[in-house]
Amino acid sequence: MAEKEEKQEGTLWSNVKVIIQALLLALVIRTFLFQPFTIPSGSMMPTLLVGDYLFVNKFSYGYSRYSLPFAPDLFSGRIFASEPERGDVAVFRYPPNPSVDYIKRVIGLPGDTVQVRDGILYINDKPVPRKADGFFTSDYRNDPGVDIPVFQETLPDGVSYDTLDEIRGSRGDNTRVFTVPEGHYFMMGDNRDNSLDSRFDVGFVPAENLVGRASIIFFSLGNDTSFAEIWKWPFNMRWGRLFKVIGG
Repeated sequence: MAEKEEKQEGTLWSNVKVIIQALLLALVIRTFLFQPFTIPSGSMMPTLLVGDYLFVNKFSYGYSRYSLPFAPDLFSGRIFASEPERGDVAVFRYPPNPSVDYIKRVIGLPGDTVQVRDGILYINDKPVPRKADGFFTSDYRNDPGVDIPVFQETLPDGVSYDTLDEIRGSRGDNTRVFTVPEGHYFMMGDNRDNSLDSRFDVGFVPAENLVGRASIIFFSLGNDTSFAEIWKWPFNMRWGRLFKVIGG
């Protein structure tokens, strides 16, 4: 009887050790390698949609305090730092409230000037080429967006992506000239008329606030389908977006 109890205790302890090891491995992966992220709003449409689930590459820009769970104030700046490239889609901590994650596209690098004039993006006083690229209709109930004009922009380094221009003459279509300070970045959403970004209260994003580069969509549910509504997955899964690499 005693031998049987000892065997059961040994099996239980073995299972506990496996669970602890799995949790530690998951913590290491989330802290230093990849962090899952869910798209909560339409600010990056049409590139990213509400209901997209993606992985953020955390070692792409190195590590700061915001790379760690609960952002402990253990050090300042970044270690193993690597500069973002113009056109990257990046997750960062919202400067006025670093407990909140934002996702936008890197538009301005340190030393750049950025301005929007009549809906045209200017970088270092040169217009970014854009051309009409069809229309976009959202399946997101809170931002229906039917037949919204799509324009493809091509940045100076050759990165191309689609943007939405829903409202001509919106408050983001004409801005002052922004000069990006050293160690900061200028971010914009691809849904230009529905994005709170560096044109507004986000301001310049310090390098320390960068979390990582959005890399791949691993899951995507349309029509406001909750992840918990498993019975709706077959009907609302965006099959064509699974394992889609995020451009830029």
